[in-house]
Amino acid sequence: MCYNIAYLERRLEKYCERYKNVLPSGRSNTNIGSELPVYYFLSGFTNPQLPIVKHDGIFLYEWGLIPFWVKDSRHAGEIRSMTLNAVGETVFEKPSFKKSIISNRCLLGVNGFFEWHTYNKKKYPFFIHSKGNDIFSLGSIYDSWTDRKTGEVKNTFSIITTQANPLVEKIHNIKKRMPLIIKKDDEPKWTDPGLDKSQVKALIKPYDDKDMTAYPVSRKVNYPGNERNIPEALERVDYNELSHIQG
Repeated sequence: MCYNIAYLERRLEKYCERYKNVLPSGRSNTNIGSELPVYYFLSGFTNPQLPIVKHDGIFLYEWGLIPFWVKDSRHAGEIRSMTLNAVGETVFEKPSFKKSIISNRCLLGVNGFFEWHTYNKKKYPFFIHSKGNDIFSLGSIYDSWTDRKTGEVKNTFSIITTQANPLVEKIHNIKKRMPLIIKKDDEPKWTDPGLDKSQVKALIKPYDDKDMTAYPVSRKVNYPGNERNIPEALERVDYNELSHIQG
């Protein structure tokens, strides 16, 4: 699955430049300042605001999708803990996602994500990123929900997952899942609300592991009680017992 990421691009201008193949020319943003939040380690369970890329601009949305049909805030809080991810194989069938996958698709640009390798009943975190250390795009969906009592609007998103490619499968060796990564050439397609169902399905597949690399990091990031949003979260830590995988 994908519950933890690294997002390191502070400048909105540079983020816009990265996604100029998706964004309409001259389109300004409505809810983002000149700087973006930076995260060395970020858990989706904190429901953070992150800049998602839509066909019509870049906007801050909260991680943990609340479907438009949710009745009240109690239900909204309950459901979003279960919608950080959307399984690609069933995303067209699940009530929480089936509307969004058709017309509300977006991208979340990240510098990498974290997955865990299980060995001798211990969990070892790995940081997975592109070989060029470039921002790459996680295929996501979004929705907007209005609290009927207060009128407050919550704009939220979920990251789609797929079966793991060979690299991630070795690391995430229990669940064998990974986030959906959209190739740069396919980013305008993914964000196009006019794409039909068969065209969307064709884009939901494991990313080529030849463009990816990974290394182990400190087991301190396993524990939410630790301060994890620090540069040290991205530092390599080798483990003697993992010689079979960490090379």
